[in-house]
Amino acid sequence: MDELRALLDETAGIAAAFYETLEKRPVYPRASVDELRAGLGGVLPETPTDARTVISELAAAADPGLVAEPSGRYFGFVIGGTLPAALAADWLTTTWDQNAGIYVLGPAASVVEEVAGAWLIELLGLPARASFGFVTGAQIAHFTALAAARHHVLKNAGWDVERDGLTGAPRVRVVVGEKRHGTVDRALRMLGLGAPTDVIPADANGRMRAEHLSLTDEPTIVCAQAGEVNTGAFDPFPAIADARDRAPNAWVHVDGAFGLWASAVPSLRHLTEGAERADSWAVDAHKWLNVPYDNGIAFTAHPDSHSAAFAARASYLVFDAETRDELDWNPEHSRRARAFTVYAAIRALGRSGIEEIVERCCAHARRFADGLAELGAEVLNDIDLNQVLFRFPDDEQTGRVLRAVQEEGSSWMGGTTWDGRPAIRISVSNWQTSEADVERTLAVYAGQLAAR
Repeated sequence: MDELRALLDETAGIAAAFYETLEKRPVYPRASVDELRAGLGGVLPETPTDARTVISELAAAADPGLVAEPSGRYFGFVIGGTLPAALAADWLTTTWDQNAGIYVLGPAASVVEEVAGAWLIELLGLPARASFGFVTGAQIAHFTALAAARHHVLKNAGWDVERDGLTGAPRVRVVVGEKRHGTVDRALRMLGLGAPTDVIPADANGRMRAEHLSLTDEPTIVCAQAGEVNTGAFDPFPAIADARDRAPNAWVHVDGAFGLWASAVPSLRHLTEGAERADSWAVDAHKWLNVPYDNGIAFTAHPDSHSAAFAARASYLVFDAETRDELDWNPEHSRRARAFTVYAAIRALGRSGIEEIVERCCAHARRFADGLAELGAEVLNDIDLNQVLFRFPDDEQTGRVLRAVQEEGSSWMGGTTWDGRPAIRISVSNWQTSEADVERTLAVYAGQLAAR
């Protein structure tokens, strides 16, 4: 045990040292792929190596290739950092090594998931009896929710997809918005539903134009969106839910990976009005809740359809009708007890702390938009949330300035394409992002523009 404690103490020191470097290290790493391969590669080891040596050498070799994603100046994609309580809970999750598959494998893991799931339902304003499953992220949350949807609409059409598969099944019509996230299409492919052919056009901000939504009596899944990944736009949920209500066999799924967190904030809740009327929702906790990867949650308003899509039984498994068996609600069997970090984050922040992070990030996004406009950028979206989409007067300048800012290193954000032209997108999702981080990044843009 002395050797284990020494190893863990040394590892904690390495972790703390990494956080201490976030202010000064380039947000995106400088090392080339060849340098990383040289440092981390080598022949297959034939003999054991002392654990402390393995960890110290791993840390040293990996460090030049680490992205400073926990930094308050990482604005790429929609990525949060890690709250201290969530980081510590993640260490304990690994230490405890509980198999969060069924209750008997980890009673505490099962109950924590039960509690954290109920807290999330309340925070996000979802139906009180909603079911939930903790998964790796929004990709598998979509898969989980849409598997429940597939079961539901096919069962209503007289088909048992879990027993009979999709061969010969009634066609499931899938309706999506033009600006949906690619993980929705990927989930549909994995479920055997194929690429969506019913695509509803979007407005200039990326919102589904629900006036083009027309549903029939065939089994139908409509995929709506809370938070378009470039603009942060929200689809018109009341109109979409109204269309579903007029259809005899339709299900509405909401991609709320980051945008559904607006429901937890009184000043932003109007953006998600009507989303609670949907049939399922996908959310990431490793975005605005700022827990470590990987952590997503699938929710449904139809627990029977949710569990029917995933529940599994075997003679060697031990079940108790009074407890929660996690494998009934997600595609995995054995899995990490990832709800510990969600529990810790919610307890550490409370409702008010979560509201404060989301509101602060949105305020930073508005400041970015104002500052970039002052520098001559064209801001392309309404700043409803935490996303800022912009470009400069010509496409060559947009690409050149983005590369220069990325290479300067004190912040990082990515490029995208919007309406056929290059653009830059800033996402503010990190609990550590400060006004100073925003102003420092704007100053870098100003400097790069002045230098040309």
